[in-house]
Amino acid sequence: MADALLTIAGLQAWYGESHILHGVDFEVGRGELVTLLGRNGAGKTTTLRSIMGIVGRRSGSIRFDGAEIVARTSDAVARAGIAYCPEERGIFSSLSVEENLLLPPVVRPGGMSVGEIFELFPNLKERRRSQGTKLSGGEQQMLAIGRILRTGATLLLLDEPTEGLAPVIVQRIGEAIRALKSRGFTILLVEQNFHFAATVADRHYVVEDGRVVDMVRGSDVQANLGKLQTYLGL
Repeated sequence: MADALLTIAGLQAWYGESHILHGVDFEVGRGELVTLLGRNGAGKTTTLRSIMGIVGRRSGSIRFDGAEIVARTSDAVARAGIAYCPEERGIFSSLSVEENLLLPPVVRPGGMSVGEIFELFPNLKERRRSQGTKLSGGEQQMLAIGRILRTGATLLLLDEPTEGLAPVIVQRIGEAIRALKSRGFTILLVEQNFHFAATVADRHYVVEDGRVVDMVRGSDVQANLGKLQTYLGL
């Protein structure tokens, strides 16, 4: 890819003695929205955690914006311009929405202001003084995504952002993700909900047993639907 922002080559990862990734290879172009698809346990979340440097051990190559980062610590990866929104969301329940948004440090210029985040997620503006414990699951997910937008990151790693959410909230999350892409963010998305992923992604990589085994362009999903359903067990 001529203008790849992220290039993963031969990535291997371990948690203790458990060898999870067995040579992952893929690229994400600047400004692209790319998904990692696969069954539970395939290695999708571990791939995101490996990019951030929060696995037990990793080897191979992770190039971001032209620089090799596989040996960098997680805080150095964040300062380079990568932000991670985990599946468990990790918001601080005792803090208000606004306090949660202001908590992460700005590591690079160009991040979104709290006002811009409220424009993206109007629900959060209405609940700006509410504690995290008072938010619905959908509002918690909006807050988890919103919180990483102030940092100045250009690559967003989103892990299962629609997990457990009602269809109307999934639709709103999709609208927000498409809006972020239109603002120039590059997004790597792990998603179990294939029908949702198909509405937002430029390309899909299929992960099986710790390896990328296939790639399907968004425009080719219908032609490859049967194959994708077999991969995902749908």
